[in-house]
Amino acid sequence: MKISTITNWAYGVTLVLTILSGGAMFVAVNRAEGERIAVQDHLAISDAANDLAVSVETITAAARLYVMRGEERFLKAFNSGSDDEHRGATHLRQLADGDPSPDERAIMASLPDAALALDRYEANAIDLYGKGDVEGARTLLFSNEHERHESELLNLVRQLRALVTARSQGSLEKARLQADIAAMAARIMLGITAAVFLGVLYFVVKRRVAAPLTTMSGIVNRLAQDDFAVDVLVDRRHDEIGQMNEAINIFRANGLERERLHAEQKRDQQCKDLILQMMHRVQACQTHRELAEVVARFIPQVFPSLAGRLHALSEDRKTMEGQSEWSSPVSGRDSFSPDCCWGLRRGRPHVSNRNYSDVSCQHLTEGGLPGLCIPLSAQGETVGLLYLEEHESEISALDTARLYLEIVAENLGLAIANLHMRDRLTRLASRDGLTGLLNRRALDAALADAGHEVLAALMIDIDHFKRFNDVFGHEAGDAVMQTVARLLNAAVEGTGSAYRYGGEEFAVLLPGRQTAAAFDCAETIRQTIAATSVAYRGQSIGPVTVSIGVASTTDGEDAPLLLKADAALLRAKQAGRNRTLLSHEPGVSAAISG
Repeated sequence: MKISTITNWAYGVTLVLTILSGGAMFVAVNRAEGERIAVQDHLAISDAANDLAVSVETITAAARLYVMRGEERFLKAFNSGSDDEHRGATHLRQLADGDPSPDERAIMASLPDAALALDRYEANAIDLYGKGDVEGARTLLFSNEHERHESELLNLVRQLRALVTARSQGSLEKARLQADIAAMAARIMLGITAAVFLGVLYFVVKRRVAAPLTTMSGIVNRLAQDDFAVDVLVDRRHDEIGQMNEAINIFRANGLERERLHAEQKRDQQCKDLILQMMHRVQACQTHRELAEVVARFIPQVFPSLAGRLHALSEDRKTMEGQSEWSSPVSGRDSFSPDCCWGLRRGRPHVSNRNYSDVSCQHLTEGGLPGLCIPLSAQGETVGLLYLEEHESEISALDTARLYLEIVAENLGLAIANLHMRDRLTRLASRDGLTGLLNRRALDAALADAGHEVLAALMIDIDHFKRFNDVFGHEAGDAVMQTVARLLNAAVEGTGSAYRYGGEEFAVLLPGRQTAAAFDCAETIRQTIAATSVAYRGQSIGPVTVSIGVASTTDGEDAPLLLKADAALLRAKQAGRNRTLLSHEPGVSAAISG
């Protein structure tokens, strides 16, 4: 049978039994009417006090939740509770006009004042929160002063309840004694009624209360173990069970939100840690290749949903050259002119191919995946470009990572600028400013690094160099040295290194060369220079010849290598110039006069 059918039958039986017992109870009820009215008055006072305390606790909870979460529904609950509190206080004053005891009357007179004091204290906290003083509002609502007001009110309620209970108990005992005989028959009828009622109640409670409570108990246990994936049944009943089910739903929703926020914070911290690791390694890079490898290794870890490419501006500042890429970007070219990128033109990040809402960069594929170009700059100078594009499955990835990408780009710009500065300083420290050859410092370092390896050295001097300065001027002399330097570089490229030793003297180091091979190389250099015509401002300034001294670590002499080559050079000049001499030759050898 349905619960509604059982309930209807039980209602009919109970109604008949109640009518039969009503006559028997009439006398007892009539005799106890006066005491019952007094008891009802006392109970009304107790209930009114309890309602007032409950109302105060409700608005206290609403005020605390409002200042903690800032949700308007808690503010509305607070205001509504305040109205209930005022009505409760008014009701108490009306009841006080009856016949309570002096102690009860004193407590009823104090209850509204205590409730009003607490209400004003909480209203002050709400006002502070509304003015933006969140911390002050929370301090008021969780302070000892607030606890004192609340405890004072609850103590008054407990005292009133105790007094009313004692007085009501006496009245009930008196009424019971007077009505015992008259109510005996009624009790039998009521016993039968109670049996029927309890039977029905058993079925109702089991189906309508026990079963939902058992289900909710299992759900609560899983929620207590942080298993927020549990399904909570929707129960739209407007009773305590429905309220409990709603509270469990709210708790589950809050738990899911906490889990989401915790996971988001964890991802954010991991992202920051990876960016910090990447920046530490970027700052430690000594070459552009190392920097490109670090970027290609770490950015896919920090932003796994983004593909991209790192570009650096070439030395002539005419081309953006690809340094590294990751996650196989679909759009974009490896090298392109800076003018092809709107981000480089504007000097700020630029998004292309995003719903055609803006112009697309020319170095990207038209209609391709959304891409972000972030210029890399330092001290107002553009040094490169960081390009990133979204995968098809991660449409909003660029927007999510935009802030961190700009931070990474700023640090990469500084790192690339530092490497440029390092390269320039290295070149200035090791290169001759006029000829572009390695300088004397680099020569000394190369000799020190050579150790005991086989090494040949050429010492070269431009013949009659002073004549070029005296006849054509020092700028013409500079042109002569630059021409000789260019020819030296071309002659030893890939086999050795050329240096400007000082003045019009040059040196060449040939690793792994024996004396004969070094001599052949020197002769090639001498003949090439002699065959080259040097012009300055459209005017030929005559032939240029050089004298060369050759020495090797394998020639059997124990003197320093450069000293031996320089001695051979001196003998070559003394022998008439425009010739090559070996360090162990006493006189002229293989001379070719110009």
